[in-house]
Amino acid sequence: MCGIAGALSLDGRPLDAGRFKPMVDAVAHRGPDDAGYLVWQTGQELATGQAFTDQQFHHLSPGLPPVDSADGNHLLNERPWNLFLGHRRLSILDLSAAGHQPMKDESGRIWLVHNGEIYNFPEIKETLIAKGHRFNSRSDTEVIIHAYMEWGLGCVDRFNGMFAFALWDDIEGKLHLVRDRYGIKPLYIYCQDGQLIFASEIKSILAYLEDFPGVDLAALNEYFSFQNVFSDRTLFDGVRLLPPGHILSVDVKSGDLNEHRYWDFDFSQESNASEDELREELHTLILQAVERQCISDVPIGSYLSGGMDSGTITALTAKHFGRIFTFTGGFDLSEATAHEKCFDERELAEYMSSIFQTEHYECVLHAGDLGAAMDDLIYHLEDLRVGQCYPNYYVSRLAGKFVKVVMSGCGGDELFGGYPWRYAAAIGDTHQDYVQNYYRYWKRLVPNQEKPSLFHPDITKTLRGMTIDGSVPFQDHTITMFRNVFGERVETNSLADQINRSLYFECKTFLHGLLVVEDKLSMAHSLETRVPFLDNELVDFACRVPVKYKVANVDQLERMDENVPKKKNVYHEKMHTGKDILRKAMEMILPPEVTQAKKQGFSAPDESWFRGKAEAYVRDRLLATNSPVGDFLDQDFIRQTVDQHASGEVNKRLLIWSFLSFDTWLRTFKS
Repeated sequence: MCGIAGALSLDGRPLDAGRFKPMVDAVAHRGPDDAGYLVWQTGQELATGQAFTDQQFHHLSPGLPPVDSADGNHLLNERPWNLFLGHRRLSILDLSAAGHQPMKDESGRIWLVHNGEIYNFPEIKETLIAKGHRFNSRSDTEVIIHAYMEWGLGCVDRFNGMFAFALWDDIEGKLHLVRDRYGIKPLYIYCQDGQLIFASEIKSILAYLEDFPGVDLAALNEYFSFQNVFSDRTLFDGVRLLPPGHILSVDVKSGDLNEHRYWDFDFSQESNASEDELREELHTLILQAVERQCISDVPIGSYLSGGMDSGTITALTAKHFGRIFTFTGGFDLSEATAHEKCFDERELAEYMSSIFQTEHYECVLHAGDLGAAMDDLIYHLEDLRVGQCYPNYYVSRLAGKFVKVVMSGCGGDELFGGYPWRYAAAIGDTHQDYVQNYYRYWKRLVPNQEKPSLFHPDITKTLRGMTIDGSVPFQDHTITMFRNVFGERVETNSLADQINRSLYFECKTFLHGLLVVEDKLSMAHSLETRVPFLDNELVDFACRVPVKYKVANVDQLERMDENVPKKKNVYHEKMHTGKDILRKAMEMILPPEVTQAKKQGFSAPDESWFRGKAEAYVRDRLLATNSPVGDFLDQDFIRQTVDQHASGEVNKRLLIWSFLSFDTWLRTFKS
């Protein structure tokens, strides 16, 4: 696990070498163990490059003398460099200097910076050795280089892991930017003014740019609709997130940029196997996935929330390693409402810890912990997505004190049907009804008709004058972004079809958002998070499991009444379904108290805290006359929202969290 950054000149003008090291320093938290840099001059008959260590770059900054290279024959600014690759290393596999990046092939014409892990690299390495390849390290990064040399970009189809990498092929004169199938590892891109800038985090791109790029109002509109961004935009104007399962290739000679998708989820090919056969196969695949991802040269721990997914991963990791570290977050519930009392899962987590004999640690959050973490949290998060995540920040910080690698149960719900109330909300008589119903469900924050009241008048005016991608008018933007997630129109002629489309949608949006957040908040504490449910073989299997084995009594699923208060709880009482086959497969591993428990997300009792001990913080932060949020959002609308929530009239905790997040984002990056 590491951080990467780089830049490529697209118009022949030299890059600003004085900004290379600040780009890499901006993600030092992602890799505190080592750093490396490559500068390259492309477009020559015999292109030349130079690699530097962190020590050689130590004194480099704009206005200071260039630094001598190791052999003393070149200076950093001797040539007009038009390619740069930078790397920060968190040493997990092959802790020796042989794992240093940027890494090259024997000819010195192919270079790579890589963030992530290829879990099946030993098997790929054996195949490559049989084909005559020789290796100098035990690193999976070197395997990527040789796999590319053997199979070209088709090598990514063989990789089972999480990764984002930049590969420079000087033989073909091409730069390839690659992101893993599911989007576990982020890779951001900024392409303007004849330059392509890319990095694991946006702050590296900001370190290269002279000025703040501005706020992308289309992304802002998405965020305050869905509490997520379904397109590849970010709140930073011009900065986009390379979609999962995509490769962006740049031909330096022609200047052509080609982006293509090499993999996607497919829930349309259901298996004909029996439930018993599928259950046995699922048990085997989960065990294999955890064992595959346990590869490490450093100690491993596991999150243990008390739920089935994290319990499964913990049980199997402990079976592989023996005694491991586990980590849980809990909450002060002294002010909690009745339905929030179940949010603290420490008791069940402690019970499982005793069963699996883990070394268990906990942190307990109080109302004041939100404000205490907010500035640092948003600095690391950068890319605002999904719901409140400061509890994840604290638990990641706890885990980072003990281990470098932590296992997570993320992905089980999205793959195996863990949100039946969402599928119920989407049920429609036709495909069009289904899409409209699901769209209404996912507009979690502000309805379109209230947007003129939400935004500052100047922002509303600008948005009304905008078209998205040159054709879609502003008023149709969010529904267009929503529909685009589904790709080509696929008819949903049955309830099972609709649920499968929902599973596809949530893997592409909600799960992706969770993965981006998890990466940023764990790496803030130099911690690598692994997600065994997103093992290639396990994902392919999950996509083939028929809906009837995921959502029990699926034929009884009926449209949920959106007007029912606490509808999620009411629905649970009416019909307890979701992840049925996973529950049955895990009965061999977990106690019934876990496999039969209701779904419970990791959420703080913010509904109560925003009416109690945290209310003053919310008002001071959002309603101050100097709050930057007032330049974009109408503060009367914010005040009305906070007042309504404080009165107990409605629960606006998600919207208040999003107000706080955007306000802090502006304070952090725009000011």
